[in-house]
Amino acid sequence: MQHHGALKALIPYLELPVLSLPFGQKIDIFGVLSAAGVVVGALLAARFARTYAPGDDTPLKDVVTPAVVGGLVGGHFMHVFAYHPELLQQDPWIVLRVWDGLSSMGGVLGALVGIFWFFRREKIPLMPYVDAIALGAAPGWSIARIGCFFVHDHPGTRTDFPLAVAFPVDRYGGPRHDLGLYDVFVLAAIGGVLYGFSRLKPAQGRIMGLLAVLYSVSRFFLDFLRASDLSFVDRRYAGLTPAQYVVVVLVGIGIWLLTRKSVPYAPPVVAPATK
Repeated sequence: MQHHGALKALIPYLELPVLSLPFGQKIDIFGVLSAAGVVVGALLAARFARTYAPGDDTPLKDVVTPAVVGGLVGGHFMHVFAYHPELLQQDPWIVLRVWDGLSSMGGVLGALVGIFWFFRREKIPLMPYVDAIALGAAPGWSIARIGCFFVHDHPGTRTDFPLAVAFPVDRYGGPRHDLGLYDVFVLAAIGGVLYGFSRLKPAQGRIMGLLAVLYSVSRFFLDFLRASDLSFVDRRYAGLTPAQYVVVVLVGIGIWLLTRKSVPYAPPVVAPATK
């Protein structure tokens, strides 16, 4: 619900300092939490691969670098070409600065490309590992989204919703939805659901399918709350953000994973202890 009068926000607008480094480099909370999310997600995925299925975590350790590189490139390309193509007119070289502007949905697509490429190159079947990847991805992504909240790069519409963030009146007009914050809650909740679901030992691929459906549906509707009244806003195509088109496809993939021919859960194979 939107109002034009004075609005009150429950959550303060926090801005954390940026640490300056030599040669013009810097460390900010977004980068720190994004890296932390990748590390936590990778560690959890490897743990679930050992304890849940298929019992071997070696490929998930080796796939981290291709996934991160793919995520950076995909995230930057989607940010530049889909969300803000006007940036190319201002500075064509921005396309090469992969750290300068990232789309989380583009990062997901790029990471998936990196994962597929690695498993195909190594001739390792991917499907036995997708559920472990899903179990690590949700909490890792939730941590990374905390960084989005601290830099406030996903402002929403003005609101008096109890979880509104007190965006500065001079720059944003007052309290607004913060889509980065909402994603923190959504992904943390989905991570809990996936963990509970894994205890039921579902057929192969079902956990990843559930992640794809749950997150995509929530993201599709939450994106309608994104701001459209600020000077720098996400590009819309026929009224939808680029992410909304992507998640429609992901819902289809998730439904396929949930309904495909059942491959029974296989407990991890534990090598016999050597004497």
